Amino acid sequence: MAIAAETVSASGRARAEVRASLRRRSRPTESVIQGLLFLCGAISILTTIGIVFVLTRESLRFFADPDVSVWKFLTGTTWQPHLKQFGILPLVNATLGTSAIAMVVALPLGLAVAIYLSEYASSPMRNALKPVLEVLAGIPTVVFGYFALMFMTPLLRLVLGADLVSGYNMASAGIVIGILILPLVTSMSEDALHAVPRSLREASFALGATRLETSMHVVLPAALSGIAAAFILAISRAIGETMVVAIASGASPNLTFNPFQPAETMTGHIARISSGDLSFNTIDYDSIFAIGLMLFLMTLGLNAVSQRIVRRFREQYE
Repeated sequence: MAIAAETVSASGRARAEVRASLRRRSRPTESVIQGLLFLCGAISILTTIGIVFVLTRESLRFFADPDVSVWKFLTGTTWQPHLKQFGILPLVNATLGTSAIAMVVALPLGLAVAIYLSEYASSPMRNALKPVLEVLAGIPTVVFGYFALMFMTPLLRLVLGADLVSGYNMASAGIVIGILILPLVTSMSEDALHAVPRSLREASFALGATRLETSMHVVLPAALSGIAAAFILAISRAIGETMVVAIASGASPNLTFNPFQPAETMTGHIARISSGDLSFNTIDYDSIFAIGLMLFLMTLGLNAVSQRIVRRFREQYE
């Protein structure tokens, strides 16, 4: 009986020691790192809240002016602040027009490059092309702006005719924006394609499919959620581009659907007005924040659509 009691006591002490060893130990360094990470997240959230607060406050001041109507602001076709005409449609139209041209350039070309890097390129070729794309992503946007003005516009005028293409136009700005966001589309799409399990490719090859058939009918649908996210992010980047459109697109807020005519975008107008002699607390100054709020809502809507698309297709392929 004594031996049994000692055995039970020893097993109890062993269990107590195990429980004590499994208890969470105090790690001051880890606590400090956790606190710093929380602080970084809180700062980013508070910064976003601060930006939205400033945009909303100044925009409400703009819409409180008796010369401004929310309905006319959203549906008006003339933007002339000095004449008290605040129709934002010309600016929105130019912004969407240049962004659409950029997407026509960047999305198919970026996806094609991503498929080549992921499915066809050898390791030496991939290692050579990746740095080139990174260099392209590192060029300042003001350089892209003057590239559009001094090279792309003369090229379009030479090919299509000087009578058709204006010296400032949406087409050259949109094409160069497409080149600008090409590394973003390529990099994110290639990451999405590379994340597809290799077992899917091997199963397709085992059934007799070619590399092209495997890429287009197996890998591409499986990576559709990541590719859709890349496309939406690229569209948001194109809409928010400033320097290229400010330099090459023009400074006249015209409501035109001709891509070869000058038109001022939302970001280009903000850059032009902000750099001029504009007094604070005037209706012209407050209109900048109303345009910024509209631009914020547009990109927020695109991000919401992106999240829904990614969630839908990710559930489909899980």
